[in-house]
Amino acid sequence: MRIKSLTARVLLLTTVWSTVALVVIGLLISTLYRKSAERGFQDLLRAQLYNVINSVTIGDQGALSGSPQLGDLRFAQPKTGWYWVVEPLGTYTTAPLVSPSLGSALIPVPSVVEAPFDKNYERYYQVTDASGNRVQVAETEVVLDTDGRAARVRVTGNVDVVEDDVRTFSHSLYLALAGFGVGSLIVNALAILYGLKPLDKARAALERIRAGESEQLKGDFPREILPLANEVNALIDSNRRIVERARMQVGNLAHSLKTPIAVLLNEARVLEKSHGELVRSQAEAMQGQVQSYLNRARIAAQRESVLARTDAEPALERLVRVMRRLNVDTEFDLVVSPPHLAVAMEQQDLEETVGNLLENAARFAKSRVRLSAVEAGEDVKGVEASARRHWVELAVEDDGPGLEPDQIREALKRGRRLDESKPGTGLGLSIVTEISNEYQGRLELSRGEWGGLKAKLILPGVTKDVA
Repeated sequence: MRIKSLTARVLLLTTVWSTVALVVIGLLISTLYRKSAERGFQDLLRAQLYNVINSVTIGDQGALSGSPQLGDLRFAQPKTGWYWVVEPLGTYTTAPLVSPSLGSALIPVPSVVEAPFDKNYERYYQVTDASGNRVQVAETEVVLDTDGRAARVRVTGNVDVVEDDVRTFSHSLYLALAGFGVGSLIVNALAILYGLKPLDKARAALERIRAGESEQLKGDFPREILPLANEVNALIDSNRRIVERARMQVGNLAHSLKTPIAVLLNEARVLEKSHGELVRSQAEAMQGQVQSYLNRARIAAQRESVLARTDAEPALERLVRVMRRLNVDTEFDLVVSPPHLAVAMEQQDLEETVGNLLENAARFAKSRVRLSAVEAGEDVKGVEASARRHWVELAVEDDGPGLEPDQIREALKRGRRLDESKPGTGLGLSIVTEISNEYQGRLELSRGEWGGLKAKLILPGVTKDVA
């Protein structure tokens, strides 16, 4: 799954790296300590082995004699796994010497092939004694006198001592590393959050621009973010200049075409009826086409601007107030949810689209028209997902006769009027469709719950989250 949060990414990477590093370090230290403990254990057994050798002699009767004092009470306690044994070798036969801890028990001895002697004529191996203890054996063979009488000497130690020591050390080590790891993650998290704090400030500044509260990305940013802030401010300034230049050109073009079209319309009134009607209709079509393409040019120049923002409630209230004055016999309802809903388009474009829909609804309504504006969320079927992340749904519904599906298709064609008895040019719905399309939205017509026509506009909204 792709993580979109920069903070979460850094925290995840540091957590994974710290965990892996601490686990590897813990295993490495534990392994090194085990090797050191095993080497120390073997050195201890070797020292005890030579203590036994130095304590044993051959008495006057030819018997082995001696009482090794190894300074460890475990050699005197039975079944501890700590034993020493001195056995005669070759033709030298006598009773062996054993530690009190071994008693009459025997220690299993592997063959020299299985556990060979080293260059010091010593060998070390592990066996299990009669009591079930795992013991490490240190063994060597020595000549005891000038007559060549020899003996085999063994000293054993319980391996569980080493295992317990390593286990205790590892437990303490892992606890210490775990505490260090948790502390490091907390410190890293605080450092990352503190380090990324300027990005939160930049996001808040962008939100203020999106909300129309500021026109520049303002703030005390660090060196790493300051170039980005400057580029954003330069982009906003460039965008604003493009919008102003486009508006000026639109105004100039509209002014230059206004007079010729007015002259044509005036001349049409004095011409013969047949010719006058033709000239008038063509002039009106020219006027509509010019206005339509001027609107397209103006919208294309500023539709991607972060400064295009209109608060829905006050704009729609003005439209409804005007419609109530013009249609005193019709009831107009307005619903805006949430109250501070904003649309990412110019106010005059919003008023033109909704105004056309309200005029159509008032023209065919029996007694009631409802205008609603609500949030539509981020995933809207039929709208480009990459264009905007937030959408607003505006709906105009009346209690008139409504339209059938084939009539809806016909009504959306430019200049088509289904009812010639009603005033109008047939361009209203076409203009609404063109403007909504330019903002990458759409217009839908259907039958409403009152039985009349329901016109639904999906338009880009202003989201508070621009991160």
